[in-house]
Amino acid sequence: MCGIAGYTHYRRACDPERIRSATLELLHRGPDQQGFYESATVSLGAARLKIVDLQGGDQPVMSERPPAVVVYNGEIYNHAELRRQLEQLGHRFRSRCDTEVLLRAFLQWDTACFERLRGMFAAAIWLERDRRLVLVRDRLGIKPLYYHVRGPDLYFGSELKAVFAHPEIERRLDLEGLDHYLTFNYVPCPYTLVEGIRKLPPGCWLEWREGRIRLERYWQLEFRPVRRSLGEACEELDALLREAVREHLISDVPLGVWASGGLDSSTILHYASELSGRPLKTFSISFRGRRFDESRYFREVAARYRTEHAELDLNESLDLASAIERMVWHSDEPSADAGAVPVWFLSELSRRSVTVALSGEGADELFGGYVTYLADGWARRLRWLPRAARRLALHLLAAWPVSDDKISLEYKLKRFVAGSLLDPGAAHCYWNGAFSPREKTAFYRGPRAAPLRVAVPELARRIGYLNQFLLFDQLHYLPDDILYKVDRMSMAHSLEVRPAFLDHRIVEFAASLPEDFKIRRGRLKYVLRELMKDRLPPVVIHRAKEGLDIPAHQWLRTVLRPLLLDTLTPAAVRDTGLFVPAAVEAMVRRHLERRANLGFQLWGLLILFLWARKFRIQTPGRSVREPVPLAVGSSARLPA
Repeated sequence: MCGIAGYTHYRRACDPERIRSATLELLHRGPDQQGFYESATVSLGAARLKIVDLQGGDQPVMSERPPAVVVYNGEIYNHAELRRQLEQLGHRFRSRCDTEVLLRAFLQWDTACFERLRGMFAAAIWLERDRRLVLVRDRLGIKPLYYHVRGPDLYFGSELKAVFAHPEIERRLDLEGLDHYLTFNYVPCPYTLVEGIRKLPPGCWLEWREGRIRLERYWQLEFRPVRRSLGEACEELDALLREAVREHLISDVPLGVWASGGLDSSTILHYASELSGRPLKTFSISFRGRRFDESRYFREVAARYRTEHAELDLNESLDLASAIERMVWHSDEPSADAGAVPVWFLSELSRRSVTVALSGEGADELFGGYVTYLADGWARRLRWLPRAARRLALHLLAAWPVSDDKISLEYKLKRFVAGSLLDPGAAHCYWNGAFSPREKTAFYRGPRAAPLRVAVPELARRIGYLNQFLLFDQLHYLPDDILYKVDRMSMAHSLEVRPAFLDHRIVEFAASLPEDFKIRRGRLKYVLRELMKDRLPPVVIHRAKEGLDIPAHQWLRTVLRPLLLDTLTPAAVRDTGLFVPAAVEAMVRRHLERRANLGFQLWGLLILFLWARKFRIQTPGRSVREPVPLAVGSSARLPA
């Protein structure tokens, strides 16, 4: 696991210290070794966290003359298999690391090699003879990669901080990205919140060659149901999970498992315990004394598999405000997902004992694990009622006193009925805690971005009503919220987290299942529950999903109230030129006076303002836009 950075300097001199400055911004991602490569045209840097081949895997890795060079972030789990194939083709290796396998695979098969890789990765490969630079990102977007095009040159990095190391790049707020942030609670790829900087889309590669760039897709998910019985599906999923977890256990450093006591993490722990041959270390976050505390579940699972268990209780006595300030720096872009707080502390706890942790991320988006998928179906029926009746119901629900619970029945019902007044796609996103178009209009004065379509009738007819929402979440919510959050919070503590469910073979398998194998009679992740029902404790199989999150509504009224009031001041809101101070002040007042539960929305605004201040983002002054990213499959000549 590493952080990578680089840039081209086409027809111009370069400062030899620039690549070092950019790479040092990523030191938390790779504290064990830093290396650089510089030529007349390109500068590359890598900060390495040593996981495999501790002695021989230093980066950059270079081939024989004429040089080909790679800097790389991630893990390729089938690197041993690929190494054997390449050796049969005449390649000779100097190390055991997967980085060298990636470079030689590229030299053998060029960009076609990416389809052969299993794992999580972001990489840059430079071919000196061709003066050609290729960036690539894994299929699901587990590992991040940002890029910026300026004149004929390309800048890139694992995090925005590495791109910001170049002083010529201005830090202007991207208003399209901002509107998406308010709509979704995250910034969907390829947008960012900084003008001119984009994310490389998952499953894509980008080529720079003497000032010309091209963006291509090498993998795309297709939902095509395959006829099979439930028993056959369980057998196939069992084999896929066993192989994926076996590969994810490869490590030359201490390894553990994140355990929440839920179905997903317990499934990973089950297979890891079978395959490891020794007791595993597990790590959990508790909320003692609260209704949503999961201690009884993860303790029972830890006892069943005889793990070396460690847990941390997340409560108001911790220095939450200080942790949030540090989280904002490491987040790069604001994360409106308050679940980043427990992930921060879980990563800190885990890193005391291990360097690698397996997690259960991805199963909800693959197999239908969120209650929002049930809400999508319920709302479809509710919309047969006249809008006037639904508006009246929402008006009556407003009299229900607000609750301090993390996600109370009161909050769910009010949000569900309000969402039923939106179109299906907007409602699906709204239920994740974002702002509706009407709510944005009340306090936001910036331009609106072109909408990302989530519910399209033609798509629903082709792949299914549920599958359209699963597809949207796999394309956007999963990489740009869930995986983004986990990557930044874990790498802030130099911890590698591996989501075994996101082996692309499991992803493709899930897309081939009929919808009723995912949700059946209100049972979420039906096929996964059927597979694990005789393997995990019944309490884990039948419990409702809780989710690793904080009680945002309550904490913003109590322990985080000073941070909220000190950040969302009328002056700070006015200075943006984008928000209405009186409207934002009214939102804060309504929440603090317990007239509405707006904790998740206010959390998003709080983190946004902290981020803009910490990174000195210019708002809203906009001049000429930087070049927008190319559409996949296109190319263009950049001005010299």
